[in-house]
Amino acid sequence: MKKLAIDGPAGAGKSTIAKILSKKMGFMYVDTGAMYRTLGLACLQAGIDLEDEAAVSEVCTKAPIVIKYIDGVQKMYLDGVDVSETIRTEQVSSAASTTSKFQKVRERLVKMQRDLSEEYDVVMDGRDIGTQVLPNADLKIYLTASVQVRAERRYKEYMEKGQECNLEEIMEDIAARDHQDMTREISPLCKAEDAIEVDTSNMDIDEVVETIAGLWK
Repeated sequence: MKKLAIDGPAGAGKSTIAKILSKKMGFMYVDTGAMYRTLGLACLQAGIDLEDEAAVSEVCTKAPIVIKYIDGVQKMYLDGVDVSETIRTEQVSSAASTTSKFQKVRERLVKMQRDLSEEYDVVMDGRDIGTQVLPNADLKIYLTASVQVRAERRYKEYMEKGQECNLEEIMEDIAARDHQDMTREISPLCKAEDAIEVDTSNMDIDEVVETIAGLWK
């Protein structure tokens, strides 16, 4: 099975680019962030302390998380309920970043991700795909952009969805998440030695897609 791994910090546009590339290439798009968000939502619903590793690990072990592909689109289910849209809030995103640092969480979700890569040709994006999940991927991309640009993109995204947000707060959150993702003990965000860095700060979506498609060829 063929594998394209895309890593990078929050708000770099990984999901958008990966979705377009997967359609262009005829591959399955695996949104690993949605998996961590779903587990983060499960922890929020359980009302536990997100910094309590034992409590998070217990929720992780028991949470009935199911991935379904409907018309080629990944859908996340938690306890039989489609939460694919519910998980797209800043609160759930923050919970996912906090809980993803724990061993049990990563063990369960990395196994799910690897299983999918053995079943389909995949474009997979996340924080540790090239370094941990798919170390033998055919191509590894490290997608990045400045904190300012990433915050502005996320601000626009929230505004278009009608969600209340503040640009300065989003910038602070992204900077904090970068620090948390890059300094965590287990599977920190970093560029794989054989990954190609693509800085999208001054690129539009089409330019990024064509750049990566060219690298794949």
